[in-house]
Amino acid sequence: MRLHTDRLLLIACNETSVLAAVEAGYEMGPHISTHLTVLKEEPSLLGWGAWLVTCQATGEVIGDIGFKGRPDANGEVEVGYGILPAAQNKGFATESVRAVTQWAFSTAAVNQIIAECNADNFSSIRVLEKLGMEQVGLQDGLLKWRLRKK
Repeated sequence: MRLHTDRLLLIACNETSVLAAVEAGYEMGPHISTHLTVLKEEPSLLGWGAWLVTCQATGEVIGDIGFKGRPDANGEVEVGYGILPAAQNKGFATESVRAVTQWAFSTAAVNQIIAECNADNFSSIRVLEKLGMEQVGLQDGLLKWRLRKK
């Protein structure tokens, strides 16, 4: 499963895509390993976990993004993302989050996307604001955000 933007290719993580990224030098976080384990037992979760963010111009994996599981019974799903420091401040986070949120909203299962970030993470705050997310709370130093399907 792949999503294309103007500058990026997002690839839903599976064993093949992750192996290729690791061989190219991308350091995977434990969330990706966990997702691959769960995906083996439940293949329908493809897309509802991690996605690799790849720069189309260079083919380099510059980060990962994804959902923290499939939508719940209320149609809510949480998104998270991380872009390598060398690729930050270039709009890649906004571009990739926009792509996966559009994909999620294109399904009947999603009515609302939520996110959270540290209250002092001004880069993430700006990304979520640019996407039109609404700040809905603060808990334990984390800002809570939501975006509703239009």
